[in-house]
Amino acid sequence: MKPSNLFNSDDRAVSPVIGVILMVAITVILAAVIGTFVLGLGDSLGDSQPTAQIDVDVKNATAGSTFNVTLEHSGGDRIDSESLRVIVSDTSGNEATASDEFTDAFTVGDIETGSFSVSEASGSENIRVRVIHQPSDSILVDRTIEADGLSAVSGGSFSF
Repeated sequence: MKPSNLFNSDDRAVSPVIGVILMVAITVILAAVIGTFVLGLGDSLGDSQPTAQIDVDVKNATAGSTFNVTLEHSGGDRIDSESLRVIVSDTSGNEATASDEFTDAFTVGDIETGSFSVSEASGSENIRVRVIHQPSDSILVDRTIEADGLSAVSGGSFSF
């Protein structure tokens, strides 16, 4: 009596059936991997967030009701001016915004200074400065800075 193996009594291989099953399985797995790669690649083709090191400083401009926000691009990608939005807000939620006001582009070494008004110039207030890349809707900078002589942001817009 022959030991049990992949051959039938006629000594013909039964392996073509197993081979077909393996080929179908490999085809399905390969299609799944390629499909995942292609679909995953399509998601990354949209507007991506630039990488940039941006330093922020807030100072009283004239010992009065005007403050300056200084943004310095210290490293990273070139950013088109129309794609940035800057928001300055106080702890009460009052805010001033600026967008589409830089020069042609914000590149390494550039320094931009904008001014905003406050309702009162007394005491000390934490000011939150956010720089948002609008096409990707991502926050490039979100810093809270203590500003002496500031009580509340008066709202509205400010310009660079």
